[in-house]
Amino acid sequence: MTLRIFGVLGLALGLSVAGLRADVIEQVLVKVNGEILTKTDVEQLQVSALRASNPNVTAADLQNDVALRKMLDEVTPRVIVNAIDELLLVQRGRELGLKMTDEQFNGILANIRKENKLDTEEKFQAALKQEGLTIPGLRKAFEKQMLINRVQQQDVFARISISEEESRAYFDAHKEEFLTNESVTLRELFVRAATTAPAEGPAAAQAAMTAAREKIEQIRQRVLKEDFAAVAGEVSDAASKANGGLIGPLGVEELNPDIQKLLSTLKVGQVSEPLDAGNGYRLLKLDARVPRKQATFEEARDQIADKVFNQRRAGEVLKYLERLRAQAIIEWKSPSLKAAFDVGVVEAGKALVEEAAKARPAAPPKAGSNP
Repeated sequence: MTLRIFGVLGLALGLSVAGLRADVIEQVLVKVNGEILTKTDVEQLQVSALRASNPNVTAADLQNDVALRKMLDEVTPRVIVNAIDELLLVQRGRELGLKMTDEQFNGILANIRKENKLDTEEKFQAALKQEGLTIPGLRKAFEKQMLINRVQQQDVFARISISEEESRAYFDAHKEEFLTNESVTLRELFVRAATTAPAEGPAAAQAAMTAAREKIEQIRQRVLKEDFAAVAGEVSDAASKANGGLIGPLGVEELNPDIQKLLSTLKVGQVSEPLDAGNGYRLLKLDARVPRKQATFEEARDQIADKVFNQRRAGEVLKYLERLRAQAIIEWKSPSLKAAFDVGVVEAGKALVEEAAKARPAAPPKAGSNP
C-alpha cells in the first residue's frame, strides 16, 4: 500500500536518524558538541540520499562496488554537511527552549490520518508497521524539523531587513516581473453540425454545415437582445455551456493569431459574427478586457519585498550555519568523512554564488563600448 504519509515523512525521517541512537555501541564517525554520528547513521542517510536523487536505483546497483562508490562520492559531501548543520540547528533550538507540544504532535497525526484516509487506529498502526515506523520515531522526526524551522525563522529570517534602496534597485532591474500582459474574458456559444456518414458524400456534410450556420445566425439575433450567458446555457453544444459559455481570463498572447485579430475589432460587450469551427459554428462575446499594465514601484512593493527576501534568505542561512560551525566543537573520527565535509561546504558556497549570479541584473555597458 502506497500512502502519501510516507512522502510527507520521508525527508523528516531521513533527517531524524542522526544522533538518536546513543544507546547503541558502534563506530562513531564524528562528534558535534558531544552528540555523535555513527557509521550506521551516516549509511542510512546515504541510502536515503541515493534514493532521493535516483528513485530508480536498484539493489543490484548497491551491490556493484564501482557504481556504489561513484554514487556515494556524489551524495556524501551533501549528506554529511546537512547532517551536521541539522544537529547544530537542533542544538540551538534546545538552547532557545523550543520543543514540540503534545497538542502540536497530535495535530500532525490527525492531518496525516485525514490526508491518507486512515480513519481507524487499526489502519494507522498497520500503515506504520508496514513501513517500520513508530510513534516515538515520528515525534522525534517532526520535532527535529520543527526545531530547524523555528530556529531559522527566529535567528535568521526575522533579522533580514530590506532597505528602500535595495527594493528600488530590484524593481529597476526586474520590471518585467511586474508587468501584467493584456488578458480577456470571453463567452462562447457553439452549434455543432449534424454528423454525416462518409458514404453520404461531401454534399451531405456541406448541407449539415449550412444548417448549423443558419441556426447560429438565428441564435446571434437572440443574443444581441437577450443575455448571452442564459442563451449559451440553453442551446450551446460546448462544454462551457454549464458556465454560461464563460472562458478565461486568457492571456491575449496565448490565443490563436486569428482570434487575436478578431478580438482587436471587438469592444467589451460585443458579439462576433459566426466563426467556422470546422465541425460547426461559434459565436464569441468579449466579456472583459484587462489592458497590458506595468505596475509602479508602490503597487509592487509587497511583491518586491517577498522576492528580495527569497533571494537573500539562502545566503543568510549559509552565513548563520557558518557561524554555528565555527563556534561548535566538531571531533572527526574519520578522515575521509572530514574530507567529504570540506568538499560539501565548498560546493554549498559555490551553489549559492551561482544562484546569486543568476539573479543579479546584468551591468549596463560602459560609455563608449560596443553594444
